[in-house]
Amino acid sequence: MKVWGVLEHLVSGSLDALFANYLAVLIAAAFGFILVLSALIGSRLLAPFSEERNKGTTYECGMLPIRRAATNVGVRFYLYAILFIIFDVEAVFIFPWAISFISVGLVAYYEMVVFVGILAAGLAYAWKKGALQWQ
Repeated sequence: MKVWGVLEHLVSGSLDALFANYLAVLIAAAFGFILVLSALIGSRLLAPFSEERNKGTTYECGMLPIRRAATNVGVRFYLYAILFIIFDVEAVFIFPWAISFISVGLVAYYEMVVFVGILAAGLAYAWKKGALQWQ
């Protein structure tokens, strides 16, 4: 019976500590929700609104639009976006690793070599396919 009381005390104490740490997150989330909601309501109430037929047309410096605004985007743009994301993620992982390079050890060094090798293979593939040449 005494063991159960000790376990119950440990569980209730750890739950109190767990929920105390999330109180700040809950307050920040509620504050963020209120800000977004007030911005949406404020823009709906204060923004000018027009029901004209030409409001939704494409604007090209005063000229009449040549084609529809909802045109297809070329695959090249998606390739550039994917390549940017790949190398942006590389930078996000390499900077913290480089800061703690001495303390992470030899295993982490070889893991980073494999990571950079995979990214280099992706770059070589994109280069071979001609994704880096603007046409």
